[in-house]
Amino acid sequence: MTQTVATWNIEHTDTFGGEANYSWVNRSELDIPESYSRSWIVRKVKEHVGLTGVRCNVEDYGDMLTIRPAGMCQVVFATPACK
Repeated sequence: MTQTVATWNIEHTDTFGGEANYSWVNRSELDIPESYSRSWIVRKVKEHVGLTGVRCNVEDYGDMLTIRPAGMCQVVFATPACK
């Protein structure tokens, strides 16, 4: 049985005044099985950008996840890539 894989676009950047600043940005792609729940997707994205074990506030907009690490002036945006 093969799993269908979804590609996610990941942007990890700094913030200024709580908004994305883009004075530095790391962009990448991540393949995640489509069967994964949102919480597992968040976990895999955090692992991908090096935030494993860091408490984060997550906002789910349906077509985009916003991950804000607590106590850090950073934000991660994860959006499914268009096919």
